Amino acid sequence: MELTLNGLKELKKWNDINVSIPEYEIQKVKENTKKNPRWIHFGAGNIFRIFIGGIADKLLNEGQMNEGIICAETFDFDIIDKIYKPYDNLVLAITLKSDGSTDKKVLGSLTEALKAEEKNRLKEIFACETLQIASFTITEKGYALRDLSGEFFQFIKTDLDNEPEKALSAMPLLCSLLLHRYKENAQSIAILSMDNCSHNGEKLQNAVMTVAEEWNKKGFVDNGFIDYLKNKVSFPWSMIDKITPRPSDKVCEELQKCGLSNISPLITSKNTYIAPFVNAEEPQYLVIEDNFPNGRPPLEKAGVYMTDRKTVNDVETMKVTTCLNPLHTALAVYGCLLGYTLISDEMKDKQLVELVNQIGLKEGMPVVVDPVIISPEEFVKEVLEVRFPNPFMPDAPQRIATDTSQKVGIRFGETIKSYVKKYKTAQSLNAIPLAIAGWLRYLLAIDDEGNKFELSADPMLSELTKKLNGIEVGKPQTYNGQLKDILTNKNIFGVDLFEAGVGEKIEKMFVELIQEVGAIRKTLIKYLD
Repeated sequence: MELTLNGLKELKKWNDINVSIPEYEIQKVKENTKKNPRWIHFGAGNIFRIFIGGIADKLLNEGQMNEGIICAETFDFDIIDKIYKPYDNLVLAITLKSDGSTDKKVLGSLTEALKAEEKNRLKEIFACETLQIASFTITEKGYALRDLSGEFFQFIKTDLDNEPEKALSAMPLLCSLLLHRYKENAQSIAILSMDNCSHNGEKLQNAVMTVAEEWNKKGFVDNGFIDYLKNKVSFPWSMIDKITPRPSDKVCEELQKCGLSNISPLITSKNTYIAPFVNAEEPQYLVIEDNFPNGRPPLEKAGVYMTDRKTVNDVETMKVTTCLNPLHTALAVYGCLLGYTLISDEMKDKQLVELVNQIGLKEGMPVVVDPVIISPEEFVKEVLEVRFPNPFMPDAPQRIATDTSQKVGIRFGETIKSYVKKYKTAQSLNAIPLAIAGWLRYLLAIDDEGNKFELSADPMLSELTKKLNGIEVGKPQTYNGQLKDILTNKNIFGVDLFEAGVGEKIEKMFVELIQEVGAIRKTLIKYLD
């Protein structure tokens, strides 16, 4: 059996292995989409394929949509060449339930897969008045234009200095496509970030406007384009939540036993772990600000919360600063330090369970934002009791530890700022400083047994590790204030941690964590038992 359009014709075989296949005519949906594109998505990775692709699949099955989603990849073109095209853009979606059972479904809602370099086709799509949505899952760093010193990254500067037609990186490329739409018909459109970061719509809007204004200064675009972006292009905020780990070898083996061929995971040249199938947890949340000036599909009929900006922000704040993401990051860095390879296994560790319980329930709840449409207490309870302990979710701390420098300001810094605002200081915090100290200890790339390990990718990795020069595990006397530049950096944490009252505490914990081999476990016991 093959995951292709021809392969789907063998209906009995798919039914025999309990795989649902689309009820709609995929080829007809492709034709409709090509004729009247309504939705294009940038960032063709796993969460998009199973979650957003799954939403479109449900609406297509129910006759609520007639067109699918066009997807474009801005970073890793191997994904298009090796995962989309050979499988006719089909996705085999595997839902991993906490009882060990799985739901298997083929999604046919992704009708066209493009590389960002295919500009002519992208321009054709953006010139269509029917286009309602351009959405994004390119990670938070995809919206970043400047380095820590405030200067434009060189690749951004190159795009800003050149004419819009030559734009290569994600934000200038988007801005150039919107410029083409403006010149063709100036039709309105929603530009929707679905990335897992607070105020994602604002980040996207700021990036686009910065590019446009820089081009305006250089005479590449007129004032009318700036007005178009301000008045006819919306940037809805959203909150997305669905844990989507790397493809599991175990899942792959089970699919092969069912008779599926050419289904194995691969690692692309840009180190993306991906497969023709996507495995993910069952719980999922998508909350979107309902601001679509050119119309939209009935997303609420597929379980999406359509609401106002304040509610989106409240849900996002609840999740990212209190109820999920801080817990994930704490488990990620300590999991790497203690030799864990599965988040679910960490949830059997007494000290780590206590750590995330304290971060979420004890320290988070006094300042949590209650979005009303979702209960913070119920949400964090599901995280701690159902989602993280799910033994059938092959989610690794090494994956979660990626880009931590870009996350700690939101995941820990916001709660620290809330404590300062409410109590004048964050000195009472214990678990959050311990998590931050754990991240800094992680950056030494030596585990609790004294063995070296590979750090996960992070845009600030070289800069941060240089600041830790001279610090040696087992020699606490080698610490002489190297953390101060990091702990006072408001670009990292959103706040000077010494001014917030936790800088000295983090330093003290860090020194304890480097005391000797085994000091990480001893420190966790000291502060958590």
